[in-house]
Amino acid sequence: MTRVSSKSRGITIKSSGELEHMREAGRVVGLAKTVLAEAVRPGITTSELDIMADHEIRRYGANPSFKGLYGFPATICVSINEQVVHGIPSNRRLNEGDIVSLDIGAIVNGFHADSAFTIGVGQITDEATRLIEATKESLRLGMEEVQEGARVGDISAAVQGYAESLGYGVVRQYVGHGIGRALHEEPQVPNYGIAGRGPLLREGMAIAIEPMLNIGTWETSVLDDDWTVVTADSSLSAHFEDTIAITASGHELLT
Repeated sequence: MTRVSSKSRGITIKSSGELEHMREAGRVVGLAKTVLAEAVRPGITTSELDIMADHEIRRYGANPSFKGLYGFPATICVSINEQVVHGIPSNRRLNEGDIVSLDIGAIVNGFHADSAFTIGVGQITDEATRLIEATKESLRLGMEEVQEGARVGDISAAVQGYAESLGYGVVRQYVGHGIGRALHEEPQVPNYGIAGRGPLLREGMAIAIEPMLNIGTWETSVLDDDWTVVTADSSLSAHFEDTIAITASGHELLT
């Protein structure tokens, strides 16, 4: 999930115990992601996926991060085809050839982890496959920049440079974020920017990097439900996200 709360506080450094809670939250998120990925198939409804995710999170003693946050009504965000982020689960069924982005968060002992991925439903087009792979790769390249002493802009530039070199639009209205006691903390982590600029990354910080790439324009709009974000030109969109802790030796993937 990409919204940044107006109640977000300044950048926080996590203790080893706090990071351990985030590791456990990340483990739960990872297990839930595996269940969801295996469940995606033509004919399943997005609300069925939401119920599965809720069950998986709670069976490990965690709580969903998204449910009730800013009024969001579900455990996961499910965004299909031209939907970028924040799609609300419903009775809509997935169809062969769709691509679907699943965004999920969990809380353990008051600490959050947040992750997202995009997957094809059955057989998808080569164009959709390339979009998904490029978005996943842009996340990997952004993560490579994460180390103590780097700047947020180093991440942003890596994502933007790679994505735009392939002709994709990089969503600008929604960004990654710091994470910890709140799902959304400072700093914001845009997917576009200039290397060497932005907040300094320090050991003990945790951030969620989440590139959103569109086949067409980077511009977006919001549907009448006031949640679901779609591409302005109805082109396909993909979304990947992971929670990362900055360590003395570089970074640690938590999800």
